[in-house]
Amino acid sequence: MSAASEGLLERLARIWEGVDHPFLIHPAGNLTFADILGQPPVDLTSVHRGDVVALIGDFDARSVHTLLRLFDLGAIVVPLTAATRAQHDYFLETALVDTVIDAAGVHRRENRHLRPRTHPLLEELRNDETAGLILFSTGTTGQPKAILHDLDHFIRRFDRPNPGLRALSFLLFDHIGGLNTLLQALFNRRVIVAPSGRTVDAVLDDCRRHGVEALPATPTFLRMLLLSGAVPQGVPETIRLITYSTERMDQPTLDALCALLPDVEFRQTFGMSELGIMRVASKARDSLFFNLGGRGVETRTVDNVLWIRTPARMRGYLNAPSPFDSEGWYNTGDIVVERDGFYKVTGRADDVINVGGLKFMAAEVEQAALALDAVLFAKAVGRDNPLTGQHVELLVQPVPGANLDTAELKAQLQQRLPAHMMPRRLRIDAVPVSHRYKLV
Repeated sequence: MSAASEGLLERLARIWEGVDHPFLIHPAGNLTFADILGQPPVDLTSVHRGDVVALIGDFDARSVHTLLRLFDLGAIVVPLTAATRAQHDYFLETALVDTVIDAAGVHRRENRHLRPRTHPLLEELRNDETAGLILFSTGTTGQPKAILHDLDHFIRRFDRPNPGLRALSFLLFDHIGGLNTLLQALFNRRVIVAPSGRTVDAVLDDCRRHGVEALPATPTFLRMLLLSGAVPQGVPETIRLITYSTERMDQPTLDALCALLPDVEFRQTFGMSELGIMRVASKARDSLFFNLGGRGVETRTVDNVLWIRTPARMRGYLNAPSPFDSEGWYNTGDIVVERDGFYKVTGRADDVINVGGLKFMAAEVEQAALALDAVLFAKAVGRDNPLTGQHVELLVQPVPGANLDTAELKAQLQQRLPAHMMPRRLRIDAVPVSHRYKLV
């Protein structure tokens, strides 16, 4: 927060004054916001304004309390989780972290107080005397990018009252969607439920026991839910809204869920770590078309690629060139179809496959496979080919218990795909799924 503004903890305490319902329902127990404030504080005497602090935490009272205190101190916070521990060394070096806070305490990094290395964007933030936030991109290719936000700009979207539903915090503590769930709850006196686990059974059990009304999830998780056999009988009646984001949803899964859960609203959300979470309106509950809005948000398409301009954008990357053009527009890399003011994402620019001059999206091949009853997940990629430029390779994971061989799969795909889109190589095996429940 800026030096002249009200402290974040003070502001939130005022918002929650007199509220006795829980803020956080956690496997360790229910906590009101007053309970959060009453947590034994982590010793932050070694943390100073402008320090970069990595906070390894989760949706628990200690982590939430420490996060808010760090923001009030004017620190630049890097939220991390134990699930990404193998990448922590890279994260700490790239973000130029001064101090690490984990379950064992506060650890000042050797010689970091001398700041032998720095970055112009960090110095700019320090000169402005505002707290900051560093998030790492979660794509599956290339090194994660370090994304720097000005905290004042980042939380401005939560200024307007937005009463909402009791939500499960499915997306993680180090993810922009997870932080959005947390901050929406904090600023609007909502209840959030920290899951006991992120399996289908654990999520449904938590929703049932705690009266969850809103379930934010990934398309991969929702497909697992659909094919688990738990829909519709195992889905609690309290759930009124299911949102999906972080990767492209496939139409067969959405159609099936909408048919089986007619009283549940399905809504696509759209956000990027670089730009924040934007207001989204789906054309219909069973439609993948949506439009974007929010304070100052503008959109346009260039060669079928979606570009966005928003005042809530990041300051920049710490380890990559600026992705903004001279007018502040950001190329999302999402290829879209536009219809009546609504967009539908059909894939990423780097997912285009070119076979003999005929271009198509990897998602089109995946959709054909996912339409088959025996298929749980599908992942198509383009590979270099000396004759045709590229060819398609397809990895398919069957539904548990399904009997599927490559000959049968090939025969079924030939009925659904033109010749140039037919996979040159078919494999039946597990499709990797990350700890964020996204296909890798």
